[in-house]
Amino acid sequence: MIFIEDERIKLDGVVLPGLVRSIEVTETAKVDEQEVEGRAAKPKQATGYEDAKINIELIIDDTESQTKYERYAVLREIFRRPGQSVPQPIPIVCEDAAAHGVEKVIFKKLTHKGENKKSQLIANLELWEYITQTITAEKTSGSAAASSGGMEAPASSGSLSGSYQDYLGSDRGTAATAEVRKRKSLEAGRNRSPAVDDAAGRSKAKTALNRIHKMPY
Repeated sequence: MIFIEDERIKLDGVVLPGLVRSIEVTETAKVDEQEVEGRAAKPKQATGYEDAKINIELIIDDTESQTKYERYAVLREIFRRPGQSVPQPIPIVCEDAAAHGVEKVIFKKLTHKGENKKSQLIANLELWEYITQTITAEKTSGSAAASSGGMEAPASSGSLSGSYQDYLGSDRGTAATAEVRKRKSLEAGRNRSPAVDDAAGRSKAKTALNRIHKMPY
């Protein structure tokens, strides 16, 4: 089998090194199966499509200017650049990918294996289709009222007039309040005391004194 350099495949603007042994693009539909009691056949429900998968197999040999490992380092550089912690979507230029409408991919997996009898590396690239999704956040009104259960908040001190606030903050306002509380406490004590006079009590006392004056001594 004869392979040729295929410069038509580019990832992130870089031509893939080596010989393209095979390339496979797979598209799959999402289908859910549901179990129904008493039925052997499971009803199927289509829910959408999965992202396309691309698998590329390369044969990398030594050249006059580079070793096979130096050429393989190009793939490693595309897969994960120095300092990169999260995979980023990258563009792909390939006739096979374009036939499936794939323009951007995530470099999902990179592997290689060497053979003792051959001075070459077999590299395998697994790419997943990347589709940009836009998420729009909407701001709902009245959320504060809903969280408070519809209860009205008590009036704050800011709703009081300035002069009345000054009065409450002064010694005069404090003293007046204390005096009112003391007077109410004394009145409540007198109401509970048996020594409180009333009109009927004074009449009974006067009658008793008259009887004492009329008694013989």
